[in-house]
Amino acid sequence: MKKALGVIPARYAATRLPGKPLVNIAGKPLIQWVYEAASRSSLDNLIIATDDERILSKANSFGAQAVLTSPQHSSGTDRVAEVAQNYDHPLVINIQGDEPLLEPAMIDALIATLQDSSIPMATLARQETQIEDFFNPHVVKVAINSQGFALYFSRSPLPYSSSSLFDFFWQHIGIYGYQRDFLQQFVQLPPSLLEKKEKLEQLRALENGFSIKIVTTSVKTLSVDTPEDIIKVEKFLKDRERTNA
Repeated sequence: MKKALGVIPARYAATRLPGKPLVNIAGKPLIQWVYEAASRSSLDNLIIATDDERILSKANSFGAQAVLTSPQHSSGTDRVAEVAQNYDHPLVINIQGDEPLLEPAMIDALIATLQDSSIPMATLARQETQIEDFFNPHVVKVAINSQGFALYFSRSPLPYSSSSLFDFFWQHIGIYGYQRDFLQQFVQLPPSLLEKKEKLEQLRALENGFSIKIVTTSVKTLSVDTPEDIIKVEKFLKDRERTNA
């Protein structure tokens, strides 16, 4: 079994929710929810990579391994790649720091998929049936071919369906796995045309001829980008606690 390094990039200056990794959700900072969930996976090592001393201090306070990375990075992927250079793990998992409802099995599925060295990169998607999400540009859609690889990612409805024909779409979940050598190659590629138009970094891989394996999951996640999202997550957690009581 190839060893896997997990990295959670955590930037302080989020546009829509400044200080996002430190926002309180049901008594714990967002970054702690993500770290604790990821730590229950089969990762061999897990690190928070941040550009801010406040996040570093908070991570250390709940026992997480954390490092300061360059403030010059333009993306979380660049931050992940910087950390990965210091480790010899052949697999690297980029865990988004805004997914407090992450399930360890999601990470484990990526690790299992990447045991096949012919797959340079993998990510997650789930089947979604909410039509309002289908037309929401903040919800990223992916089209998948018959072999389970991504054809395209978009913020637009994909594939197009009128409301009368709509049944479901594949929603992309932004957790990525890479072969370590491919990750270092990927971050050296210049941002691509479609990547800049859609503001979706994974399109850089497709535009340069690399394949992305889609690992499907049934796990319902809620990413945190706005104060309203915090309310939604806390409601979900309360409902889940009530159900399990």
